[in-house]
Amino acid sequence: MPEFPSIPFRIPTFPPLEMVVAFAATAMNLLFPVLFAAVVLGLAYVIYGRLLARLFRLDRDRVTPAVEMRDGVDYEPIEPKFLMSQHFSAIAAAGPIVGPILAGLMFGWVPAFLWILIGSVFIGGVHDMGSLVASIRHRAQSMAEVVRQHMTRRSQLLFLAFVWIALVYIIVAFADIVAGSFVGRQVLESGVAVTGAGIATSSLLYLVLPVVMGLLLRFTKLSLGWATAIFLPLVGVSIWAGQHLPFDLGALLGIGDPQAQRVWGWMLLGYCFVASIVPLWALLQPRGHLGGYFLYVAIGGGVIGILFGGHSIQYPAFTGWAWQPGAGGMAMPLFPMLFITIACGACSGFHSIIASGTTCKQLRRETDAKSIGYGTMLLEGMVAVLSLACVMMLTAQAGGALIGKPNYVYAQGLGQFLGVVGVPLAFAVSFGLLAFTTFVYDTLDVCTRLGRYILQELFGWKGTAGRLLATLLTVGVPALFLSGTATDAAGKVIPAWRMFWPVFGASNQLLAALALMGVTVWLYRTYRARWVWWVTGLPTVFMYVMSMWALSGFVRAGFFNAGGAFKGFAAGPVPWVAAVLIGLALLLLGEAVVVVAGVRRSPPPKEGGAVPVGS
Repeated sequence: MPEFPSIPFRIPTFPPLEMVVAFAATAMNLLFPVLFAAVVLGLAYVIYGRLLARLFRLDRDRVTPAVEMRDGVDYEPIEPKFLMSQHFSAIAAAGPIVGPILAGLMFGWVPAFLWILIGSVFIGGVHDMGSLVASIRHRAQSMAEVVRQHMTRRSQLLFLAFVWIALVYIIVAFADIVAGSFVGRQVLESGVAVTGAGIATSSLLYLVLPVVMGLLLRFTKLSLGWATAIFLPLVGVSIWAGQHLPFDLGALLGIGDPQAQRVWGWMLLGYCFVASIVPLWALLQPRGHLGGYFLYVAIGGGVIGILFGGHSIQYPAFTGWAWQPGAGGMAMPLFPMLFITIACGACSGFHSIIASGTTCKQLRRETDAKSIGYGTMLLEGMVAVLSLACVMMLTAQAGGALIGKPNYVYAQGLGQFLGVVGVPLAFAVSFGLLAFTTFVYDTLDVCTRLGRYILQELFGWKGTAGRLLATLLTVGVPALFLSGTATDAAGKVIPAWRMFWPVFGASNQLLAALALMGVTVWLYRTYRARWVWWVTGLPTVFMYVMSMWALSGFVRAGFFNAGGAFKGFAAGPVPWVAAVLIGLALLLLGEAVVVVAGVRRSPPPKEGGAVPVGS
């Protein structure tokens, strides 16, 4: 694990949490907490989702930008069930797997469990649905444009800069995680080995399948139903073939695993470059469709394994208010680190980029925003709970040994779940690792595409040359980060994703706060209703405080020693980026305060509290 800053703050005892921990200690079967989570999330969709749809005034008959501006490239209305698969696979990625597993191992499973449920229902779901509705009400423009129309042009530029930096860190973290899955080998308890080279083969085969599927759907009369029936079994074949036909890049080039991981990272960035500039139908839509089934099978397999596997909870419910990474490492306090370690699965600013970047351009009806925006966030919360269940089955000793390998924790847990229905363990673990990789692919190319959009919007770059240059810059900066070598306090080389994950989590959550801030200003300008402050205002404040708290800790740890003495500016990139993000967030907050204060002083809107959208 990376070194985390020590944030000196004495956290008082919290009796409600202690009561939950005491109860959890008696509920030793894995079924009880997972079933409880499913009931809570299901009720939330029915009750709170219906309330949000009414507050946002969703109208089935209002023409969406996907219909009005259909061009077959970026704007293309599709059926909700297919858009849900694509949107779900894009927002989920590895976030609801890595974050819950790391947080569960560090703080115990109960704090992570509570944050997933509370966050996804009252913060993450509101954030996702609010961003999607705000975008479609502004002709499918990004949240940055919504900020410009309801705040200032300066606010838009600040927001775009913040988003682009956050996207770069997402690309760095996830590209390195995937590259790490393609090297080395994991020996299971049964003695069967699963090789990274085999996962690489399966992954490469998987990337070819949606391209072929997209071409057939585009230029032949093949229906989507038949295409799904043909290509889903081929995905299973690619999983089976991978371990029999391993593609060992390290052996091919005569280099070790660390160097091979770096080369894989560069190759993944090359894939991102190509994938982000091709039409949506050629890769993103068919791969998102197939990737959605990975998520559904993973969820279904997890549910079946939990229902009939009889697995017991062995991992501690609560390990303490701070996690100590080891000798020489700095303590990692639960507040605020829990809330930035678990982003996807509870609340993630990245979702606002997806919702207002690609999903809004494909939404067929406005009322579909409830299932696509709010529903998929709750479904992602369930993915996070199932990922956390993989931790709950571990012993404390096993969890300590696997804390740096969240992908293998997930794959082994999913392998045990699928074993209940007779799936061989090696195949099930390979499926888990490929599913993990597949989720990240969706994020990587979408992030690159959105990074291109932002640079083109910032600098006014048009045409093919502008598209290529913006894409090159978006993948070039992550390539620089992946080219370096990171070490911990003891001088041991650590993967790039482990160094950048903390600032990625903090920047991602601060992005969520800023998106919620934009949604709040838009809603208040539009409706002038008090419910705005409760529904979106309070989540904005919470996410803003937690992420700024964490970022300030990174700055202090980078530039000051434990005694508070300044140790110079020769620090790594993390404190510098954290300082830049803090500055951007403070400026945006000032802009929002000025705008809201001006709205309060202005006359109320006519006709029941609505102003022309986009004014």
